[in-house]
Parts: sequence; structure tokens; C-alpha cells
Amino acid sequence: MKNLNYIILGCILLSGLASCKKWLDVNTDPDNPNNQSVLIENRLPWIEHFYQYSSGVTNFRTACQAGVYYSTTAGANTFSTTWQCSNANSTTPYQTWFVAVSSNVVDMYNAAQKKGAYHYMAVADVFHALGFMEMLDLYGEMPYTEAATGNPSPKPDDGKTIFNGCMAKLNEAISLFSKAQEAGAPALSSGDLWNTAGDVNKWIKLCWGLKARYMLKLSKKADLYNPDSILYCLSKGPQSIADNIVGPGLNNSTVTDYLIGDPVVTNGNFDYAAYGSANRISQFYYNLLTNMRGAGVTDPRMTKIVPAAMSNIKLDGNGKVTSYTWKRSIGVDSYGPATRLQKGGPVSIATASYAAANTDIKYTIADATDRSHFIDTITKAGKTFTVNGNDVTVTYPKGSLFINSSNYVYAGDTVYVNMRSSAIATSGIAAQGETDVSWYPSVDAFNAGAVASTGSFQVRPVSDQEILTYHEMCFIKAEVYKRKGENGNALTAYKEGIKAHLDMMQAKLNQWKTEGYTATNPDMAPMDAAAINTYLASPAVAQGSVTMQDIMLQKFIAMGCSIENWNDMRRFNFSADNGGDIGVVYPGYQRGPLFTGQAQLTGASPSDVRYWMRRWMLPPTYEINYNSVNTLALNPHAADPNIWSMPVWWDCATDDEYYGYLK
Repeated sequence: MKNLNYIILGCILLSGLASCKKWLDVNTDPDNPNNQSVLIENRLPWIEHFYQYSSGVTNFRTACQAGVYYSTTAGANTFSTTWQCSNANSTTPYQTWFVAVSSNVVDMYNAAQKKGAYHYMAVADVFHALGFMEMLDLYGEMPYTEAATGNPSPKPDDGKTIFNGCMAKLNEAISLFSKAQEAGAPALSSGDLWNTAGDVNKWIKLCWGLKARYMLKLSKKADLYNPDSILYCLSKGPQSIADNIVGPGLNNSTVTDYLIGDPVVTNGNFDYAAYGSANRISQFYYNLLTNMRGAGVTDPRMTKIVPAAMSNIKLDGNGKVTSYTWKRSIGVDSYGPATRLQKGGPVSIATASYAAANTDIKYTIADATDRSHFIDTITKAGKTFTVNGNDVTVTYPKGSLFINSSNYVYAGDTVYVNMRSSAIATSGIAAQGETDVSWYPSVDAFNAGAVASTGSFQVRPVSDQEILTYHEMCFIKAEVYKRKGENGNALTAYKEGIKAHLDMMQAKLNQWKTEGYTATNPDMAPMDAAAINTYLASPAVAQGSVTMQDIMLQKFIAMGCSIENWNDMRRFNFSADNGGDIGVVYPGYQRGPLFTGQAQLTGASPSDVRYWMRRWMLPPTYEINYNSVNTLALNPHAADPNIWSMPVWWDCATDDEYYGYLK
């Protein structure tokens, strides 16, 4: 992998990216690039970029597992709907981490060490922890101590070894960040894309915050879980939204990277969750935004997270949109009755098209009841139609958004607005400018001004990719205090977490307004301040006492497109009853009627550990096919179909339980 990375890096450095980022002139001799000539400060932004890509695909796919999103893509749908976990999900995070990030992290550390660039060594340690902990969260066991050493068949390590190694790296990073760099060492500000001016203090807070996040994973382990140590780490981590560590998303370049072919400057979550038209908000997530605690109160964040499309469009004589209404998406139900999906199949939600002219669609509906229901629905919608026996022909007027299919089951799918956003590198519409990231289904739709999706807050190309945030720290604090029985402190931290997330969103929305994005997209405008205050005082937010369910469901909203939701759900055993003062934390999260994952998830009931999705299978090509001797020596079940339900190390109460799975 290491040699391959050098080839890829060399090609990247020749790809002519200097127009969009100063760091892309990365070699002392650009005509003869080699690994040794890459400046330390020019390697770092690529590490940050590809880490964001690796974490972006991880965030999206685990958000499907956690019930944030529904997807029609073949692999992700097995997480969001059928739970028949597919190996198609396994490769990309692994590949992008090891090929594009890990070996570069090693090389940056070694090069920085020679120059006394202690801050770059520290950053390398941080990425080591970020990446390998993500790999542990996903795969459980994998090459670690022998990774990026040049060994083509590295032996894997168990989860405990990887976890402890990552924690040690964070401790070293804190020490290195505290040292003054040697004379002549490049300043961190010359290479850092994440923290303005290479702010070392923010990097140190990131380290402490990551330690708190990782130590929380041990909540099942009576011998290792230490609430006071977590609180100590939190006291040294981010203390306000000003301390948030994010990767900024941009829309100012058409350059795509050599390895993946996606834009180099956009938010990594966008590249998977909102690049194409396959993904929708789930009903599970939608319900939290509209009916938290059964209060029937709509969260002010809802209209910023749940996308909308234009409806009832009217055109003027020049074919331009002159009037319309916004139709907010509903959530796709795959856990409850899933009526729509049962009719069409797990991947059947269709994407809207634009009617450039009046368009007739003939639906043949043999079932009389279905036909009558269909006619009633289009009548109420004010559609023009004719009936001839089993055939119902509907006219979609010029300018409308409609489903271009003769299958009547799909006809109403415009209610499921996809999360797609546009970047100038991906839209295919040359005239669409940098400050218009709405999605238009065609050039005709763009020319008319017919918006088919306003997108979603976390996953636009210009959204910040959240690496570590103050609101996450608050919710961790709330959970720790709740476990300690300090309900007053738990309530205070819980409310601060909600407010911190609202404040973070509002700051970004105000920035987008200033930069001109709201001219075409009202969902990028700030929230109403009065609505925020009303929500915070409403019964949707716990006021007198707070439960663990209250804490974790608000954290679920705030984290959104993040692996941490799936990590949390594993710690609380999803919707199983944890008993005592914790109880059921994620009510409504359950196998739906389209479940076909019996071979992968072999548990018989929610109280059975093996009932749930608890890890991913290692990429078959890399570790099962070509490194099977080493892989199976550590975990003989690594290639078993039900490896998907085997807990990783931190998801087990004891080492005996964990190592028992590896026999």
C-alpha cells in the first residue's frame, strides 16, 4: 500500500491544482516529484482532504445504519432498509484510509521528526488516532502495528491493542504540541486547512476532546469506564463553539482529485450523502425533528436539515418560474409499516424530473382499489387526468416536478425530496454559480429556476465537515453526569448541548446569508430567533429532569451525519431495554418489514447481542482474499456471514466476552 501511495501522491502533485490551493505546489522540483521532496507543510492539506473523504463515506454509511438516512444505492440500502449487510460497503473507507492517508501520516511524522517540526509530528499523531479509531469502530480487528511498514501481508491486531495505541498517540500529540519547534521548522499555519493560522491551542483541545470521546466508548466496561477522567478531559477540550474543529467546505474549484475523482475542496460528507440523488431523510430522524418527546413541536432546525422542493410551479411567458410553494420532504419509512417500500421494493423511491413541456404519463392500474385510491389522490392534488378502463393518464404541466415513470406506485415520490446539492465541479450546469448549491434536475429546470432540492445543512458542498464540536462535548458531559446520578448537572449540560448546536448552525447560516447563498436557497438563511427560544422552552426539551433517552436523542439530532451516532447506539444496544435508570434509549429503531438480513444478524431478539449491526466485514479483496492466513488466525470468523453482528472490543463488557468471540 505504501508504494502505491507514493505513485498516487506523485500523480496528484502533477495534476495542476495550483489554481485553487496554494499548497498544491508541493515539490521542490515539480517536474520530478518523489516522496522525499514533498514538503511537510504541503503533505498535511492532502492528509486532511483524504481523511475527510474517508470519514465522509464512513459518516454517511453509518448514518444509514443508525437510521438518519434512507438510500436507494445498493450497498447503503442494506444498512437503511433490508439490514442484509453488504460487503459493497466495506472497501472505500478502508482503501482511502490506508492508501491515501495512513502511509502519508507515517512519512509526515518521520520527515517532521528530522526537522524538529514537533507540531507536524503531533498532527500526524492526531490523524493516526482519528483514522485507526475509525477503522476499529468499523472493522474490529485489522493491521495496526504492522500497517504502513511496507509488509505486503501485515498481521492484524485486536481491538484492545488498536484502542490503546490510539490513546497513546493522543497523549504524545499533547506533549508535542506543547513543545517549541526547532529553528527552521515550518510553522503549522503554513499547512493547516482546519484550524485558522495553525492554532496549536485548538489542536490541543481537539486531542483532549477526542480522548473524552474515545473514553466514553468504554461505558460498558466496569473496570475501565472512568467518568471523572472523562470530565477532566472535557475540561481541557472545546469550551465554546469557537473551539469547534471543522474542515471547511468550499465551492470555488472544478478540480477533482486523482484517486477518487471527486471535488478536492468540498465537504467530505457531501461527496457521499448529497453528491447524487439516491438519499433521503428517514422517518426515524424526521420524527425527532417534528415530535421530540411526543410534544408535537417542530424543531427550528428541521427546515435546515430536511430538504424542500418547489411545488405548484407557474411559469411566465419566458418560461421562468413566477410563482410556487415550497414542499418540505417527509421521511422515508423503513422501520414501521413501510407501506410505500413494500409496494415498490426497498430501493424503489424515485427521483423527480422536470417537465420541459406538458408531459402525459399513462399508468395502467389493474387493481380497482389501487386505481380508485390513485384517482382520489391526483384529484385532491388538482391534476388533470383521463381514465380509460385500467389506464389513468395524468398530464404534468410544463414547469412541474414529476416522477418520469409509468409505474403508479412511484407517482407520489415527489414527497420524498432527495438531499442532493450541487457543486460547480459536479452539477453539469455551466451557468450555475458558486453561491447556488441548490439542485436542479436539468439545464431546463435551472434556466427556469425550478429547484428540486434545497439540500441539507450538514451535507452541502459548502458545509463544514465537523471533526469535533462543543455540542458533542456537552452531550458527553450530560451522559457522564447522568450515569453518576448528578441529574442537575446532566440537565444543564444537555441544555447547553442543544443550545451549542443551534448556535453553531445559526453562525453558519448567517455566514451563508452574508456570502449570498440565500438568494436562491431560503433553507440556507438563519433560523428565527424567537422560534429558537420557543423551542428551548417547549416540552420538546426536558425542563425539570432529564432522561438518558432525552440526552441521546438530542445528541442524535445534533450529530446527524456522523459515525458517533452508530457508536452510541451500539453502546446502548439500539432499542433494547438497558434496564435500570437507562431503559430504552432509541425507541422506534427496529427491523422493518423489508428485513432480509437473517444470515448477517443471527440474534433471535433485540436483547440478543447478535440481533444488531455491530461491525463491518473487512474488505474481502484486501484482508480476506489476499491476507486470509493472518486475518483468520486472529479472528477465524472474519469471513463468516454473521461477522456483521459480532461486537468490537469496546462494545463488550469484558475482555473475556470479546476474546470469546475470536475463538
